[in-house]
Amino acid sequence: MLKQQLNFKLSQKLSPQQIQLMKLIQLPTQAFEQRISQEIEENPALEGGKEDSNEFDDDFSNEEFDNDSVEGNEVIETEINIDEYLSDDETPNYKLSVNNYSPDEEEKQIPYASGTSFNQYLLQQLNTYHFNEEEKEIAHFLVGSVDEGGYIRRDILDIVDDLAFTQNIFTSEEKVVEIIKIVQNLDPAGVGAKNLQECLLIQLKRKNSTEATSLAIKLIEDSFDQFSKKHYNKILSKHSVTENHLRAAIHEIEILNPKPGGSYAGNTKIIEHVVPDFTIRIQDGDLQLTLNGRNAPDLHVSKDYSEMLKGFKVTKQKTKSQKDAVLFIKQKLDAAKWFIDAIKQRQQTLFITMNAIMHHQKEYFLTGDEQKLKPMILKNIADEIAMDVSTVSRVANSKYVDTPYGTKLIKEFFSESMKNDKGEDVSTREIKNILENIILEEDKKKPYTDDKLAEILKNKGYPIARRTIAKYREQLEVPVARLRKKI
Repeated sequence: MLKQQLNFKLSQKLSPQQIQLMKLIQLPTQAFEQRISQEIEENPALEGGKEDSNEFDDDFSNEEFDNDSVEGNEVIETEINIDEYLSDDETPNYKLSVNNYSPDEEEKQIPYASGTSFNQYLLQQLNTYHFNEEEKEIAHFLVGSVDEGGYIRRDILDIVDDLAFTQNIFTSEEKVVEIIKIVQNLDPAGVGAKNLQECLLIQLKRKNSTEATSLAIKLIEDSFDQFSKKHYNKILSKHSVTENHLRAAIHEIEILNPKPGGSYAGNTKIIEHVVPDFTIRIQDGDLQLTLNGRNAPDLHVSKDYSEMLKGFKVTKQKTKSQKDAVLFIKQKLDAAKWFIDAIKQRQQTLFITMNAIMHHQKEYFLTGDEQKLKPMILKNIADEIAMDVSTVSRVANSKYVDTPYGTKLIKEFFSESMKNDKGEDVSTREIKNILENIILEEDKKKPYTDDKLAEILKNKGYPIARRTIAKYREQLEVPVARLRKKI
């Protein structure tokens, strides 16, 4: 049996404008500048740069959009108040939202690396070898299969199949293996290996033969699993060598490069260039926060669009094409006005959020001592500035601040709290720093287990469970005691 009924319910949904504002807040400075350039390109009513000082008289009223003034009986909705888009002031209000912008502030461009790519470097070396046409195609294909680390991590059979289907080259596995051996002779040493074990062997066999390198080759060939797990006692027994000999062989292995492709200086990648969104300085014992001027661009409504609106005003007979043009102008002006307002709101949100973080961690910013960092979670700042936790998260996860102690990612100032033996709240980051220092100073012949680390921290006044120690150790990317052991 079918029934129809009405249900009333309240629901909250973000408008498209609110969603776009959240995306703007999340963008770091460089991505924000790209977003502005994209908006200016897509919206002809929006222009960047300094606005002309000559403002326009605006006596354009909604009466000009009366239905009777348009030919025909069509009803159109074109109510628009040009005052909302143009200002009679010499300096528009939105330019005053950030007071730390200097007109002569230097524009900094992102630097790019230039030169020969890693694959091109390998291809240049191949030119010194004599190949027939088929061998040359196979060699070029293999070089193209080398990943950023310098490895060819593909099965020989897969390579043979790919050569047949994509290059129309029908060859054998033996021929591919033969060409791979040639690729492995290229520089840097270790390139073209299929795994770490083969990569290390290639590098060791290129070295001058000594007692240490000979033993190192045996370790990699015959005891690689035991070596990687640092079962040194088993290795000593298996190879009948002394600790000094083993130590020398291990040293030969440790100085090898596990990622030969990453060592190539000519690798063309964009150089990471962090642009701080905020700057904190100490003046007369107090903190001063400023927002990067690149977050406060000069934007204004297009002069041409203003002239078009004035032209529509003085026209007595409004045609259909003119009506359509005015409707288009209205849409673009609305979008331009919203974008300028969104930038103002973004600036305000960034400044308020960072200001709250700065005052919460005032002792750290004044001293630079990480032990002065207070426990702070997103909700602490969200409650203080009366904003949503997600908004604070967007600011913290992608923004940097320039401090007297270096450029920091804002999310690094957030941490959970734990109580010490005195009942005081301490930051988990402080505990991690202490844990890291303990591990750095330990005897590497007998590294501390997680139980021992928990005992040491307890003696220092931090009663922490072993499983918590294991979690912090993993977050610090420190291996277990067995893998930290050195002979």
